Amino acid sequence: MADSNPPASAGQPENAAPKAPPKQNPAFKALGLPNFRFKLPSRNWMIFWTITASFTGALIYDRREKKRAQRKWSNLVAHLAHDTLPPEQMRRKLTIFLAAPPGDGLRVARQYFKEYVKPVLVSAALDYEVIEGRREGDVRAALAEKIRKHRRTAGEPSSVVEEPSVEKAVAETRQRMGIHDEPGPKGDIVIGRHTWKEYIRGLHEGWLGPLDPPPPPPAPPAPEEPTPTSPEKTEKAETGSSDDASPVASSAANKEEDSKKSEEEKKKAEEEKNKPTGPTPAYISPAEYSSRNLPATLPSSFEGSVPVPFPHLLGFLNTPIRIYRFLTQRYLADSVGRDVAAIVLASAARPYQDGFYSEDPNQPTTPTSSDISASPSSTAYEQQTVLEHEEQDWHKSAHKREEGAENEEREWIDDIVLDPRLASRMRRYVLPSEEEARAERIAEGKEWVLGEEMPAHVPVWKRLWIKYGYGESEEEAKKKPIIGNIDEED
Repeated sequence: MADSNPPASAGQPENAAPKAPPKQNPAFKALGLPNFRFKLPSRNWMIFWTITASFTGALIYDRREKKRAQRKWSNLVAHLAHDTLPPEQMRRKLTIFLAAPPGDGLRVARQYFKEYVKPVLVSAALDYEVIEGRREGDVRAALAEKIRKHRRTAGEPSSVVEEPSVEKAVAETRQRMGIHDEPGPKGDIVIGRHTWKEYIRGLHEGWLGPLDPPPPPPAPPAPEEPTPTSPEKTEKAETGSSDDASPVASSAANKEEDSKKSEEEKKKAEEEKNKPTGPTPAYISPAEYSSRNLPATLPSSFEGSVPVPFPHLLGFLNTPIRIYRFLTQRYLADSVGRDVAAIVLASAARPYQDGFYSEDPNQPTTPTSSDISASPSSTAYEQQTVLEHEEQDWHKSAHKREEGAENEEREWIDDIVLDPRLASRMRRYVLPSEEEARAERIAEGKEWVLGEEMPAHVPVWKRLWIKYGYGESEEEAKKKPIIGNIDEED
């Protein structure tokens, strides 16, 4: 017969009383709190909290360093905002080229510009003009048309009659009033490899292409449609009935057909109206670059440009890479801030190199025989290899050509073709070494905005009290007017 009593544990007598629970803290008991028994979480909870805390810590650290990097480059150029201008001058303006990334919309590109590029421009109080492209080829067509308008304004003959626009009226009004731009270099900021390809293509099309648009291609002949036969007439012909049998029914049927036809025509008209139109066809192909003569209005050197990286990766299988980039945005903010600060300061520019060049845009090198023999692309122009690694992240749909359009030109897929006469006139803004050293001193807290004293350190608790409490910062207090005893009260 089995023993019903459980075996006694080792070291305890058989008739020992059960162990009493630990006594509760009298203070907690007075507050009515239950008797908490603190213990370590289970293995699964430990894994969960470890992963969550690690991800949260990495995210908070990255965003803090990202803001610090952006603050560094913004303070580097902030002294330009204090420069005074005469009333007849307008602020220096930069041109931003922005296009929707392959496989995505323009909203992503706009958000990228506002997050990484715009803070530095706003800190320097510079004006800028944005040329956007929703589809492939829009940036190329817009830049080419802008250059053609400049050539027509400079006096080159053309049969194109420009329509009146708001921009033209504003420019004429400013010219009559004697208002002109601020003297100094301008520049172009090109965001992304896909936008850079269109930028190069539009630059060549605008300067080497004709001013008059090419003739449109002949339209294909429309197929002949058979004359529709009324179903009532067909039924009557089959049954042998006459038209005079039911005149009221036939007239009602004709009215219904007319109303249906009018509704279909209205729908087709609305669809054609709302249908997005493609970009303007190119005026010249890359194969015709060498055969074109340079226009008389071509400058000896173009305004400097800066290609800004735009990493954009899609796809569920790329989730690990996307998570890594999400947690390391501080490196991207530092790189983009350096490029934008270089064009904002505009204190140094170098020509784009032909042949082998260093990965560092500030320190180009000359080609050697071993470098040229080792890399087949080492003799290419620098403009052709700028941001070339971004093409690996493009969606696979961007690399495919449509059926029946194998010979059609594609700015994103085709290789960059450069004319040596234009390539030698391009310049790239770089950041001088002394400005780089000053940026590092700003990051370390040893220096501040040029011409200003470093503000006093404010503790964290005081900043939170000013922001969320009832405190007031000393700088805001200084801005308030001091009003004396108006009522002459004691």
